[in-house]
Amino acid sequence: MTPAARVKAAIDILDTVIEAARGQGAPADRIVAEWARANRYAGSKDRRAVRELVYDAIRHCGPVPENGRAAMLALAKRDTTIAALFDGSQYGPETIQPDEPVAKTGFAPAWLAKRLSASDVKGAEGAALMGRAPLDVRVNTLKGERDSIELPVSGEALAAPNALRFEAGTPVDQWTAFREGRIEVQDHGSQLACVAADAKPGETVIDLCAGAGGKTLALAAAMENRGRLIASDTDKRRLSQLQPRIERAGVTIVEQRLLDPGREMEALGDLTGAADCVLIDAPCSGTGTWRRKPEAKWRLTPDRLAKFAETQDMLLALGAKLVKPGGRLVYVTCSMLDDEGADRFDAFLKTHQAWRADPPALRLGRARGHGIRLSPFHDGTDGFFVARGHLP
Repeated sequence: MTPAARVKAAIDILDTVIEAARGQGAPADRIVAEWARANRYAGSKDRRAVRELVYDAIRHCGPVPENGRAAMLALAKRDTTIAALFDGSQYGPETIQPDEPVAKTGFAPAWLAKRLSASDVKGAEGAALMGRAPLDVRVNTLKGERDSIELPVSGEALAAPNALRFEAGTPVDQWTAFREGRIEVQDHGSQLACVAADAKPGETVIDLCAGAGGKTLALAAAMENRGRLIASDTDKRRLSQLQPRIERAGVTIVEQRLLDPGREMEALGDLTGAADCVLIDAPCSGTGTWRRKPEAKWRLTPDRLAKFAETQDMLLALGAKLVKPGGRLVYVTCSMLDDEGADRFDAFLKTHQAWRADPPALRLGRARGHGIRLSPFHDGTDGFFVARGHLP
C-alpha cells in the first residue's frame, strides 16, 4: 500500500468506528481486525501503519467526529506529512478543500471533560488517558515465582508482588509460559486491586462481577488453591471464557455461578453472611482504560453514566449482604470519575452505617475519598478506584 492508500484505509475504518460508537456497536479493535481479514493484500507493515493512524486519530479527537475524514483532517492539521497524503491519487484520499469540516480535538467530549475535571482529572492527568498502555503480566504463583521464571524477554518488576511489564505488542500469548498458565496478561492496576482484597488460603471469597476471570485467577493464586472461591456474573458469554483459563492456570477451587440480572440473590442466597471477602469489580464507564480503548469516550452519555451509578449502588448493597461479621468488601472500578468511585463508596457507607472504611495500603495510588485512585499519569497503570470496607 502507498502511504496515501493507508490514510484512505484509515478514514474508511474510522467511518465504521464512529458509526459503531454512536450505535453501541463493535469496538474499534474488532473493526480494525475485520478490515485486516477482508484486505489480505495489506502486509503486516501496512496493517500496523493503518492501525496506528486510526488510533492516533481517535486519541486526537475530543467529541465524536462528523466522519472519518474529519477525524483524519484533525490529525493532518497536527502532522503536515499526513496532510500531504491527501493527494487525490487513485487509492488515496481526495485533496483537502478550504472549508471542509475538521473534527474538534481534546481528550474527551466537552461534557465528559467537565465531569473529569470535577474529579481532578485535567491537564497532564487527562492527557495521559490518551497515551499508549504497556503490556503487563502476572506471574501465576501456583506454577512459579517472579524472581525465577524464565521468559524470552526480561520484564520490568513492578510494585505488585507478581507483576512484570513489557513493551506494548510483546507477543506473550505465543510464549510457552503463557500456554502453560505460568503467566497471565493483567494490567498492573488490576493486580493491585486484587492485592487490596487480601485473599487468604482457606477463606470464602466471592468475585461478584467476575467477567472472564482475570481477577478470579489472581485471587485463586493468593489463596494458594485452598478455600472456596465463587466467580459469578450476569454475562454468560464472558463467564464461559473462564473455564479454559482456570484449567490452564491450574486453579481448582473456583465455583462458577451465572446470575439472573435483578434476581442475583436467587443464585447467591446460600452465601448470605458467609464470605470473608467480596470483590466487586463493578461495571463502569471504563474511563481508566482509554489507553487501550480510546473510542470508549465516544460511547459514554450522561444517561449511561447515571445507569452505571445505579448498578454500582445495587452491587455494593448486594455484596454487603454476603459478607460475614469481621469480613471485608472491596469495591473496584476502572474509572477516573468520582461519580463511579469515591462518591459511590461514600454513599454506601452513609446507607450502611455498620460498615467502616478500611483503605488498602497499596504501594501506588493516591487517597481519593475513602479509597485509593490509581492513574496512568501518576502510577503508569490503567485508571482505577479501589476502596475497602470492613464489617465489625
